[in-house]
Amino acid sequence: MAGVVFITEAERPIPVTYARRVRGMKVLGGISTYLPLRVNQAGVMPIIFALSILLFPQMVATFLSKSAIAIVATLAQAVVTALGNQWVYGILYFVLVFLFTYFYTAITFEPHQVAKNLQKNGAFIPGVRPGPTTADYLGNIITRITLVGALFLGLLAILPLVLQGLTGITAISIGGTALLIVVSVVLDVVKKIDAQTSIREY
Repeated sequence: MAGVVFITEAERPIPVTYARRVRGMKVLGGISTYLPLRVNQAGVMPIIFALSILLFPQMVATFLSKSAIAIVATLAQAVVTALGNQWVYGILYFVLVFLFTYFYTAITFEPHQVAKNLQKNGAFIPGVRPGPTTADYLGNIITRITLVGALFLGLLAILPLVLQGLTGITAISIGGTALLIVVSVVLDVVKKIDAQTSIREY
């Protein structure tokens, strides 16, 4: 539980500075802040995608295994048997979650768009040239931290399979996915309550 909370909340802060601008008698900007890049940028979506990809062929193969055409039935039964093997299923599940984590992160986080927005607002990362260089810098960082997130999600997804293999208990109902969803929802509620409390104080 503690590990799930830690990875869900973990982020890599990127320092950002706003350039000073003079408007009339006012000096604007010169503020230093940071851009938070989450380790688990993809959330629970890669696990959902991976499950969908794994379950669909299994359903189709189960249906086709009763086909009157011998070769179709044989191939379908081979697929059902392969996916019914806990080790094969676990490895495929882990690989799919790992790949989908990178895929979903690439869709939801666009370094070039972030770099463009920073430049448009007069912000820059200290020591990094604005524009394409900033985009490359952000892209390299998100690729590295996504590795941690992808490994975490992959291990969390196959955790019930590993526990079943070690203990022999097949009735383990609480999976890593359910745990991740519960933790995400609870943390979101806590943040909203904290935000409402802060507003009332002011």
